[in-house]
Amino acid sequence: MVGGLTNIRGRRITVVEVGPRDGLQNERVAISTADKIEFVDRLSAANLPVIEVSAFVSSRWVPQMADAAEVFSGITRRPGIRYTALVPNLAGLDRALQAGVTEIAVFAASTDSFSRKNINQTVDQSLATYKEVCERAIRLGVRVRGYVSTAFGCPYDGDVSPEAPARVAARLIEMGAFQVAISDTIGIAHPGQVPQVLDAVLAHVPVGQVALHFHDTRGTALANVMAALPYGVTTFDASAGGLGGCPYAPGAAGNLATDDLVYMLNGFGADTGVSLTALSEASAFMAVRLDHPLPSRYAQSVASRQSF
Repeated sequence: MVGGLTNIRGRRITVVEVGPRDGLQNERVAISTADKIEFVDRLSAANLPVIEVSAFVSSRWVPQMADAAEVFSGITRRPGIRYTALVPNLAGLDRALQAGVTEIAVFAASTDSFSRKNINQTVDQSLATYKEVCERAIRLGVRVRGYVSTAFGCPYDGDVSPEAPARVAARLIEMGAFQVAISDTIGIAHPGQVPQVLDAVLAHVPVGQVALHFHDTRGTALANVMAALPYGVTTFDASAGGLGGCPYAPGAAGNLATDDLVYMLNGFGADTGVSLTALSEASAFMAVRLDHPLPSRYAQSVASRQSF
């Protein structure tokens, strides 16, 4: 651990915006392609440095992502912003390349049970697939980021040893991933657990290559970020308005809300480079297209003030 919360002022924190992908993939209401494009463009206007735009996955299993190529072709790409996509295999990589994607993410689980439910492969089988994806992508100049899901707990197996995500993270880095996002897929992590997982992961992976991806199912996501900041972690995934949830993780509520994260980091004096005003406008744009309120506390407070 490199220090307490007092050393955060002025530190650059990178927020990876996953709302257009992880946020929308599990929504019941079908979001139009035009609205997805507008959502991404509004997030770009908020100066989010990384935006995960969509996923090149089977439309049979994740129908909300069926228009990934159309969304990529319609967005306005701003200089300095990375636009990424999730891919599950070589076929998904081919589709992403045809859409002009220059950075992808692959997703490996910490447990065989979740991996089988998600992609019908064991963890080791999935890593063999991702090795092929990484080799081809890197050869073509495409950067690869890795997700390590169910790192803090599994909806099927329960407790997960910290060594399990650490092993998967190390394998992904060995394959050429520039970063691994250690992910709390079902929102079960708590601040007392975060150091245990980070200690295990950082024994194998440099902190500069580690990101964290929290869900807020139990309301602990921000507290988990605070537990990770003293370790020197500087990249956190979040979703505008708190959109999200994994279709293969029962009970997984929304992601950590980008609005709440940026508000908290601003309070600590961290440098995210994100316009909270423009971010709130992007969240509000998507909020009226859903069949439920956004879970973000900050978004709710803004909507409440505007209603007067």
